[in-house]
Amino acid sequence: MEHDFHKWLRDHSSLNKLNEGVLVGIGDDGAILPRTTAHTVVTTDTIAEGSHFDTSIHSLELIGRKALAVNLSDIAAMGASPTHAVLTLLLPQHFSLAETKQLCSGIFNLASDYGVTIVGGDTNRWSGKLVVGATLLGQRPSSLSGWLINGAELSDRVIVSGSFGGSIQGHHLSFEPRVKLANYLAGRYEIHAATDASDSLSLDLQLLAKASKVGVDLLAEKIPISDALKTAAAQTQLDGALYDGEDFELILTMPADVFEQIKADPNVPCQLTDIGEITRPQQGLRILDSNGTFNALIPRGYVH
Repeated sequence: MEHDFHKWLRDHSSLNKLNEGVLVGIGDDGAILPRTTAHTVVTTDTIAEGSHFDTSIHSLELIGRKALAVNLSDIAAMGASPTHAVLTLLLPQHFSLAETKQLCSGIFNLASDYGVTIVGGDTNRWSGKLVVGATLLGQRPSSLSGWLINGAELSDRVIVSGSFGGSIQGHHLSFEPRVKLANYLAGRYEIHAATDASDSLSLDLQLLAKASKVGVDLLAEKIPISDALKTAAAQTQLDGALYDGEDFELILTMPADVFEQIKADPNVPCQLTDIGEITRPQQGLRILDSNGTFNALIPRGYVH
């Protein structure tokens, strides 16, 4: 099957176009990309059956889509534009060529949506379950500052895209990586720190706070709740938003006046919400409850 699959990859119309972004593509021992003046951003992520998806209930197309989407989310969190990807497929022994094509169709369709060229990878059969990995390359202007996880500054506002919670109901497979939002903001506004909420809003915000050596005060009532949780009890909604994980929304910090400018901009691609403030490190992560009291927030979520 492997040789048939490789031939199908080489013949695939979306992969067989050598352009200014690819000097040597699929079919050789390695890809060759041209030198650019921008900074190259590299990220890699792997999803595995049983931890990140279930082949008995999730379509192969959506599983493939997610494998690329989680990497696109990381590229967005760096304020970069995705360009090229390399794939790694560990296929169960029973996997057919048709099933492999279905899996890849989800990857290819999303790659086309975001202008990503697949330039190579590796495919193997094994005795375990399905594992799909990708290494994604992106470009960000060498003049761009900020957009690092350790850049939060005292008195910054904590801003998030989209909404949170209930991802297990399917959003973790169908989410839209915030690449367009990141590219729009990076070219226009002063963003100090950025990361994406993959493990959970609380866990990833804690990582940002530790990396930046700051504290965070969150406003519980301001955290945007996913429609998937809107009929649940209030505490269930908040817990889902803080701890569920795999929302893949952006967490940004910026000066308050910058967020006011962004709010007044009608062309911002998606909803942004102010959910708190960067504070002194000794305050840790705190959350303001309905009684007006700040309480310590113990982060929870998906731990690898």
